[in-house]
Amino acid sequence: MTDSDAPALPGGAAFAARLNAYADLLVKVGVNLQPGQGLLVRAQTEAAPLVRRVAEAAYGLGSPYVEVSWADDAVTRARFLHAPDDSFERVPQWRADGYLAMAQQGFASLAILSDDPDLLAGTDPQRWATYARAWQRANRAYQQIAMSDGVAWSVAAYAGLAWARKAFPGVEDRQAVESLWDAIFAASRVTGADPVAAWERHDGQIKGWGERLNGRRYAAVRFRGPGTDLRVGLADGHIWEGGSSVTPDGTPFMPNMPTEEIFTAPHRERVDGVVKASMPLANGGSVIDDFTLRFEKGVVVEARAGSGQAALERILDTDEGARRLGEVALVPASSPIARTGVLFFETLFDENAASHIALGRAYPTTVEGGAAMSEDEARAAGLNDSLAHVDFMIGSAAMDVDGETADGELEPVMRAGEWVDG
Repeated sequence: MTDSDAPALPGGAAFAARLNAYADLLVKVGVNLQPGQGLLVRAQTEAAPLVRRVAEAAYGLGSPYVEVSWADDAVTRARFLHAPDDSFERVPQWRADGYLAMAQQGFASLAILSDDPDLLAGTDPQRWATYARAWQRANRAYQQIAMSDGVAWSVAAYAGLAWARKAFPGVEDRQAVESLWDAIFAASRVTGADPVAAWERHDGQIKGWGERLNGRRYAAVRFRGPGTDLRVGLADGHIWEGGSSVTPDGTPFMPNMPTEEIFTAPHRERVDGVVKASMPLANGGSVIDDFTLRFEKGVVVEARAGSGQAALERILDTDEGARRLGEVALVPASSPIARTGVLFFETLFDENAASHIALGRAYPTTVEGGAAMSEDEARAAGLNDSLAHVDFMIGSAAMDVDGETADGELEPVMRAGEWVDG
């Protein structure tokens, strides 16, 4: 795609007001930027109109510096099509070092997603596998800080053309982009009179479900649905989280916008059974669909996909931990994202339409005292470690979820994809 391919932003004062409100929300609620705090923004060049508004909002709040780390889909695709085979171990170490330095200086971090789900279609999947592992190794120190909530971070979205075409196939480009913007604004609660207050209410509702599950102290959760019969044992001292997180200095932030999930840490050795994905997974520029995994004692021992088998194997082969789970999350089938009826092909949105699990690294904050644990202590508690963290959706209106008590009894948590009162 060239610059001339992208339609202009939707016109009119109403859209401009919503885009400005969205930028303000990402800065004030997403990363909750404080006066004197720097901001790192990672985005595609296509998202420049939103990035500019974010920068203006950040400087208006008293930020001394906004650093923008740009990427471009067309440039990325050119590399994976034409670069030499032996070049994909080369990664921008200077960029990883910069991210780490900014985190250590207290910068907040905002990622704005607009990627083409089919960006790497027709390229050699081994090239991406090689590059992804190299970049994940280079960026590991920064990721450890972020996943331990050592800095305020948030992930949001921009309605890119290629993404809009994928989410709204067969629709004229301008209408597809407008439809995607409508979905982003609605899911991000920008359309009401007071988006900040709306997020405060929503955060409280999510935390209420987390408190309920934390009070039950289940040993495991059981998923049963079409193609799925899975027992996910939970890490020792696990904590159900959701909605806002808090940095070490007590500053709250909203990691994902939108978000509808409550999540915790599986025990890396206590997952058994079969699980079938309920939605396609867009990952690394490829789409994996109609896939099933079988677990034994925490490890994926069989993986089959109707399409995207090579991409699925690439994820699993990242390292030893990529064949184990690092997250289990519950989302009602009637969530606002699910009610749109849109398959977004973007995990930020699709994971908030359905319960899901994640292959790879666990969030240290999902066990008691996890952020301060050594690697050996975290492993002993059951936390998984990996360079990867890949969410995929397993929930639906046909899914039942039970909590398993310490003595093996099952209690209903969800029926037909919805919370059970009690």
